[in-house]
Amino acid sequence: MSATSTPRRVIVASLIGTSLEWYDFFLYGSAAALVFGKLFFPQFEALTGTLLAFATYAVGFVARPLGGVIFGHFGDRVGRRNVLVVTLLLMGAATFAIGLVPSYAAIGVAAPILLVTLRFLQGLGLGGEWGGAVIMSVEHGGADRRGLNASWPQVGVPAGNLLAAGVLWVLNAVLPESAFLSWGWRIAFLLSGALVAVGLWIRLTVSESPLFAEVEKSGDTAKIPLVEVLRRHPRGLLVAMAARIGTDVAFYTFTLYVLTYITGTLGLPRSAGLAAVLIGSAFQLALIPAFGALSDRVGRRPVYAAGAAAAAGWAFAFFPLLDTGNRAVIVLAVVVALATHAAMYGPQAAFIVELFSTRLRYSGASMGYQIAGILGGALAPIVSIKLVQVTGSAFAVSAYVLAALLVTLIALWFAPETSRAGLRDEQPGTVTASG
Repeated sequence: MSATSTPRRVIVASLIGTSLEWYDFFLYGSAAALVFGKLFFPQFEALTGTLLAFATYAVGFVARPLGGVIFGHFGDRVGRRNVLVVTLLLMGAATFAIGLVPSYAAIGVAAPILLVTLRFLQGLGLGGEWGGAVIMSVEHGGADRRGLNASWPQVGVPAGNLLAAGVLWVLNAVLPESAFLSWGWRIAFLLSGALVAVGLWIRLTVSESPLFAEVEKSGDTAKIPLVEVLRRHPRGLLVAMAARIGTDVAFYTFTLYVLTYITGTLGLPRSAGLAAVLIGSAFQLALIPAFGALSDRVGRRPVYAAGAAAAAGWAFAFFPLLDTGNRAVIVLAVVVALATHAAMYGPQAAFIVELFSTRLRYSGASMGYQIAGILGGALAPIVSIKLVQVTGSAFAVSAYVLAALLVTLIALWFAPETSRAGLRDEQPGTVTASG
């Protein structure tokens, strides 16, 4: 095996690539919470403008399943590696262009239209990114470390969030309010060009998945992967979607809606929310692989379910702690919330990937993961804003998180344990093979 195809090399490439793509994706979410309402929807009052900004943010989630289908098709037909190069380029170009979009004051309604279009392209890129990065890490590694190996691309989520929140926090700290709103926020988006160049160089140095190479050599690649997934793996697809919904709702409530709640409802400065998310994301860098490794020892379902139960309980402590207005307490609330998410997110990648056979794995995993994003992450900030607006209380948001996590727990109850399943099995998750 050449140096470029060692599991460690592939995992590093996947981690860096996903970190950069999630930086791009989260940057938009953070900017939607902090500045887009004022710049692109100034004709509306503040809360409605923020709500509309989050609606454009949700467009990315709507595009992600389409990206999963398109890039999953090619990932199962022609290979994982080249598809990942394309997704990285698409995501980076769209993010860079967002940094150049004029405000509503400059070009009127064309500004939000451009914003929505570029957000859609971001979603397409990310829709194809996750499945490929996780699958490459799993298919290059050993059977006894799949949970740990697959968790490293998952670390790209807090790493990207950390980088996005960190860049915005620095810009917010060093620039006056007027400068940050007029041009400072754009710097964070334009940085994506340089970051993607680094990620692209690393992506090009890894080899194709050995398991896909076996399928390709045998001539057994799927002709229409989407149709075959629906026919061969309907249970796996439903389990993947349902298991992910609660994880997504909890995460975007704890990391994005929290910014709106802290600034809009509590009237605290942006820095209070950004700092808490930064610290919480830093903890996740270590916790996600730790829980991924734990799932290799005790199974995916027990670790995943424990995280879901903990997140459901913490959702009811989360907002009362934020309401104290004490910055240290706010940090504690976010750190614990993201720790519960890490317990779900660590084993999640391996769990979803192991539900599908090699020849359909890219399409199946991408579809299950990304379709759930529409019902989870896309709606979470919007639903949370409306719930507080209608009820006047964040308790309704906690109940919403609980309901979503109950869906996840039900899915896990009916799911097979996949940690000992063979990746070459035609019906993964139903056997106890070790290969």
